[in-house]
Amino acid sequence: MSPLRKKRLYTLLLLLSGVGLATFLLLQAFSENMMFYFSTSEVQQGKAPQGRDFRLGGLVVNGTVQRDPTSLKVRFDLTDGAANVTVEYNGILPDLFREGQGIIANGRLNAEGIFMAHEVLAKHDENYMPPEVADSLKQAAKNVPQPQQATP
Repeated sequence: MSPLRKKRLYTLLLLLSGVGLATFLLLQAFSENMMFYFSTSEVQQGKAPQGRDFRLGGLVVNGTVQRDPTSLKVRFDLTDGAANVTVEYNGILPDLFREGQGIIANGRLNAEGIFMAHEVLAKHDENYMPPEVADSLKQAAKNVPQPQQATP
């Protein structure tokens, strides 16, 4: 093999190795930053990842919002109609946040099973609900057993 061919072959191998390494690093960074959505029922069933951020959606349960008077810490429950998950958030909540409201929170579960949110997003008007929350509420309604009516 001539020296020129060897040089071209090494250059090509080096270029392919560089492209392969760059592709690997890009895919690795993409998978680490991707956040999946889970309903409260899926979290209760253990389907949510441990030690990794994800999105949790549902309705804020009436009567569960507890605010710490000395800080910005807020604790509340989310539900999809079938299961509840306690959420803890330290920060300023969106203006549209209230009980009975559909929200999506970004964060992770702690060792006690409490969702530690680092961002809370609320719907922007009365007619809108995030599609993920609407779908999980519909799915949870299908899975809840209906009471049997007695036949005379």
